[in-house]
Amino acid sequence: MRLDKYLKVSRIIKRRTVANEACDAGRILVNGKPERASYAVKVGDKLEIQIGTTPLKAEVTAVNEYAKKEEAPLMYKILNN
Repeated sequence: MRLDKYLKVSRIIKRRTVANEACDAGRILVNGKPERASYAVKVGDKLEIQIGTTPLKAEVTAVNEYAKKEEAPLMYKILNN
């Protein structure tokens, strides 16, 4: 699944266009390096999202095409900063 779509489906970022723009601006790091919106997300990838005042670090635990509101937080695990 594309990185921008994963960020939207997992509800880390609410809109796919915002996720796409964040990727283009280099604010999304995957395994320590900036990636494009077309990057294929895999289980085990470590994401660092630099939007807002505090960066969010998360590890991908599942890649689902669709997720209900209750299931979305199960797609990633927040890592300690």
